[in-house]
Amino acid sequence: MPLPFLTADRGFDTEDDVALPFDDHDQWRRPYRPGPWRVGAAALALLLASFMLLATMIIAFAGGLPAAAVCFGLAAVVIAGALRMLRVGTWVSRHGLRRVRFFRTTTLAWAQSGGVRTVQQPVRWLGLPRTVQGQALVVVRKGGEQLPLLTDHNADFLARVEAFDRAADTVEAWSAEYAVSS
Repeated sequence: MPLPFLTADRGFDTEDDVALPFDDHDQWRRPYRPGPWRVGAAALALLLASFMLLATMIIAFAGGLPAAAVCFGLAAVVIAGALRMLRVGTWVSRHGLRRVRFFRTTTLAWAQSGGVRTVQQPVRWLGLPRTVQGQALVVVRKGGEQLPLLTDHNADFLARVEAFDRAADTVEAWSAEYAVSS
């Protein structure tokens, strides 16, 4: 039984081939899906925030408005942290590369990059200080400095080697397409 709606996984059943909304290369997009570790940590943070909001409501009904405001503020901080955790990663567009970290974002135009490549090197395990031998996708700046974009042991690709390979190939394809034409 065919379903009457379209998904992004299937093409349109029409004659004209219209680009989907996510095909706009001027928009910043992540060339891979967030990994289970990142999504799980954000889900636990949002679960904690829901309990904090429930506590806020109980405290407010009990009459402690200053304490309820503090609890609400802390819940808002946890929610903002969970949403920021989901945005962390490497983003690409026609304009360049963007490496989003929890507290800092670095944008590099394609004209400033000397190339993107995959290298074997010690990488951080889930962003912790412990390092293990693994693969990293790095962008080499024109001056020779290497900026790591992805690793196969971060929260997006831990135990997902195929997903890391697909993401690295996609970012390398974006680099090959736009770094030359810039």
